[in-house]
Amino acid sequence: MNIGLLTASYITSSVLFILALGGLSNQEKAKRAVWYGIVGMAIAVFATIYGNQVFFTEWLNWLIAAILVGSIIGAIVAKKVQMTGMPQLVAALHSFVGLAAVFIGINSAMLPHSDMNSTQYMIHNVEVFIGVFIGAITFTGSIVAFGKLSELITGKALILPGRHLLNLIMLFSCLALGYMFLIDEGNWTLIVMTIIAFVIGAHLVLAIGGADMPVVVSMLNSYSGWAAAATGFMLGNDLLIVTGALVGSSGAILSYIMCKAMNRKFLSVILGGWGDITGPTMDIEGEMKPIDIDSVATALNDANKIIIVPGYGMAVAQAQSTVSELTSRLRAKNKEVRFGIHPVAGRLPGHMNVLLAEAKVPYDIVLEMDEINDDFPDTDVVMILGANDIVNPAAQEDPNSPIAGMPVLEVWKAKQVFISKRGQGKGYSGIENPLFFRENSRMVYGDAKKTLDTILQSLS
Repeated sequence: MNIGLLTASYITSSVLFILALGGLSNQEKAKRAVWYGIVGMAIAVFATIYGNQVFFTEWLNWLIAAILVGSIIGAIVAKKVQMTGMPQLVAALHSFVGLAAVFIGINSAMLPHSDMNSTQYMIHNVEVFIGVFIGAITFTGSIVAFGKLSELITGKALILPGRHLLNLIMLFSCLALGYMFLIDEGNWTLIVMTIIAFVIGAHLVLAIGGADMPVVVSMLNSYSGWAAAATGFMLGNDLLIVTGALVGSSGAILSYIMCKAMNRKFLSVILGGWGDITGPTMDIEGEMKPIDIDSVATALNDANKIIIVPGYGMAVAQAQSTVSELTSRLRAKNKEVRFGIHPVAGRLPGHMNVLLAEAKVPYDIVLEMDEINDDFPDTDVVMILGANDIVNPAAQEDPNSPIAGMPVLEVWKAKQVFISKRGQGKGYSGIENPLFFRENSRMVYGDAKKTLDTILQSLS
């Protein structure tokens, strides 16, 4: 493939990737956007293989075998993973990008570079150091995020004595080893730096509480992009540089937007909760009051304005289709039914939007938190499906709460609040929710789908 055709292929792929990112911001265009990304990646892979003359070497068979094995594994995993497991899958895939950057960087450092002058060699080593450092942090950070999201690791923050000093010591150690690597003290410096960076990545994410995990996943997405961009510089691949920059910048912007939505300081989250509040939390008075399903159905029949707040519990129960049917039934009775979506409901931004779109809930009644928060005082019934932290009044009322200052859906201002939960467990942040003890709140225990199926049967 001549250089002109290779460049044209890379430009086409870059444009398709940009169109894919742009389209994902709109539910109606998301499917088309995904196809843009698929076609763009197919062009990129083919052009890279053909453009580097791999087609004409003995390595082609190995490469085809690797692509086939990876594609089969990816297809099986994607088919088996439920929507509730997507955040964990995303975190796991980030770890692969980080590990790939580490392997490529170390391999590049070990290859002879006799064709480079001293300046080129120095620049190459800087690229190797940056790619391996970011890749190592991304790898172990993503593994820990996967463990927390899968509940294999506790969602509580691991707070070690002097953890920030420890992080600084490890960071400066990596910089010192990086300097030694640049002045050609040996590849052992790169290996030691990689090991320390592995520890930094794991420690940073372990020190972040469960309530901030959506931001962490988004930030790790950004890290994986920058690791890919650094790898692109190492390999002299322009498309990898562009793609990595797109992923890195979009991930960083999304993380910043999410931090604003959660009233979190961007640097505080990514540095492992610098300046966490440690004072005592407020005591909760009262008790949780259960309610039977027939009473919930009666309240829905009598209500004129209803808001449904979906959360992770709805995703786990796969109740979105039943929710859609309930919505249609209530709207057929001329009742106003809308959905309130928190920016970080579920485990990833847009998690609930995707589930509701999959169940064909009309887009125009699915409203974001800022659009619907002022309407709760005029609402007759709020139905909460498995949400916890995003409807917790402690965010506004308890300055020592781990989620203090986080904007939440102000559901407690409605006339009646029904909370569908599997049990009396706490939210992902690991804190109690005072909403469940309020006078206008009632608990509906059990699987969300079974509960809604029974409500549908009870509706007149």
